[in-house]
Amino acid sequence: MANLEIERKFLIDGFPELEPLRCAETEQGYLCHEPVVRIRRSSSGGVDKYKLCFKGKGTLVRTEMEMDLTAGQYAQLYDLLPEATVKKEFRTYALDNGLVLECSHVDPGEPTSFFYAEVEFPSEEAANAFVPPDFLGQDVTEDPSFTMSHYAKVKREKGYWPWAAKK
Repeated sequence: MANLEIERKFLIDGFPELEPLRCAETEQGYLCHEPVVRIRRSSSGGVDKYKLCFKGKGTLVRTEMEMDLTAGQYAQLYDLLPEATVKKEFRTYALDNGLVLECSHVDPGEPTSFFYAEVEFPSEEAANAFVPPDFLGQDVTEDPSFTMSHYAKVKREKGYWPWAAKK
């Protein structure tokens, strides 16, 4: 059985005024955009973790497979990246319904900077039944241009990103 990622995505104005469960700084790069092949370094509490991720097509539901990497493997793959990495300030928060809200400030300090949030679900039915809290902005789940892979590709090709203007 395939590993499925079931998530909804939202544009937000900033980090919510909630107590974070986890804070991290991440850097991710795309070896390929179709299918998505991504590497990520996540730093939290002085500890770095490295992942290789494959993502299939889709919006609300898509195949996702992740594998741990060593620092050396990450460095070797990093050297193969065709474009600059995407940097994020990343925080997670508990929602009242037992779900976890993941929020990111993407490329802070750059003209393309923006905030977005994701909520992962155990099923498509749960995702469709979810009533977002008021602080979550526009639901962009079904817009395939609202992926980090697409962002990285457009940023490389055009030098800008219009997400912040779409709020």
